[in-house]
Amino acid sequence: MKNSINSILLIILLITVSLAGCTGAQSGGAERAVVNYYQALVDRDINKLIDSSCADWESQARTDFNAFTAVKLELNNLQCRTIGNDREMQLVSCTGSIIANYGAEDQEIDIADRTYQVKEEGGNWRMCGIR
Repeated sequence: MKNSINSILLIILLITVSLAGCTGAQSGGAERAVVNYYQALVDRDINKLIDSSCADWESQARTDFNAFTAVKLELNNLQCRTIGNDREMQLVSCTGSIIANYGAEDQEIDIADRTYQVKEEGGNWRMCGIR
């Protein structure tokens, strides 16, 4: 009887630890979506950029991609965190910048003055807008 109780307690403990691990991974998903979006933009990877965007943001993602066609981009200290939610959207704030090189000149594009809207769509967190 004591072995049965110990076995049940062990199973409950393992399930609890597993669920806590899943929750932690999901909570970082919204931040990761914004990082993935900007990394795809900098890497000039249109497929990854579209994949990082929700359906409603896909057109804007293509516009962002095309806006930097002739520009070399670099991420500078990009870090993001979830700051709240608005209905189904997670709100994400970031620090850092994009360095855009226009040949002889670098321009720093501050990422910190925006709030990003991210939602889970198709089983993945995706960038859906900027406030």
